Amino acid sequence: MPELPEVEVTRRGLAAPLRGALVLGARLGKPLRWPLGCEPESLVGHRVGEITRRGKYLWLPLLGAAEGAGAVGGLLLHLGMSGSLALQQLQQPPGPHDHFDLHTSAGTLRLNDPRRFGAVVWSASPADEPAATLLRRLGPEPFDPALTPLSFHAALQQRRSPIKAVLLGGEAIVGAGNIYACEALFQAGIHPALRADRISRPRAARLLAALRATLARALDLGGSTLRDFTDVHGASGAYQAEAAVYGREGQPCGRCGGTVRRVVQAQRSTYFCTNCQRR
Repeated sequence: MPELPEVEVTRRGLAAPLRGALVLGARLGKPLRWPLGCEPESLVGHRVGEITRRGKYLWLPLLGAAEGAGAVGGLLLHLGMSGSLALQQLQQPPGPHDHFDLHTSAGTLRLNDPRRFGAVVWSASPADEPAATLLRRLGPEPFDPALTPLSFHAALQQRRSPIKAVLLGGEAIVGAGNIYACEALFQAGIHPALRADRISRPRAARLLAALRATLARALDLGGSTLRDFTDVHGASGAYQAEAAVYGREGQPCGRCGGTVRRVVQAQRSTYFCTNCQRR
């Protein structure tokens, strides 16, 4: 599932080429998770503004066609569990899993999503519905300077669930998906089943540092590709090849030589080392 690094890699690949591009047309394929919320032809004639990211959502603002015109709304995009965005210079006929096209003067932005859990939703702004509801529960961004070890620890103290589930929930911190949560917990030496409110302040500080380091490394490597994700140029991510525990069930731990274990938490696989990660 595309997580924060994959979505940020996508944003970086789209931001410069689409900035200022004129929308020439739009096409909807099979229904996605939520309706578009406007007629596709109403997007024509607008220009694309500065693409931003919030958690695992991309906000693609649309501006008036006139030079210097302000925003008239925008599209909130989510890649779901298997989606990816590509910017095609030569328009190819849509395939069975190509569910949204935005034709622009800079090329065709195409959403490919085999499982159709992705979304493209029109809103007047990120603060207006339906975008506001989708973004409201998102926690702080991991690289936000306002997120301090102290505030992160305070957020954990309010939650009695296992720390792995809290990280995936996205309210204490956003963007730590399954791979990156497993890896950060390993780096911080924290057992994934430990209750969040029992994590001490020093361990919370180590975990926040591990999350930031893990996500930064994933960004450097173009994210992770386990099955479907590719960046806007069609390239796969490479972080999965460096994972210390994720996907390594039964293999020796590179730190202590013990065996990496896998358990299921909330229907998600969790990988950890029982020697290195303590409750």
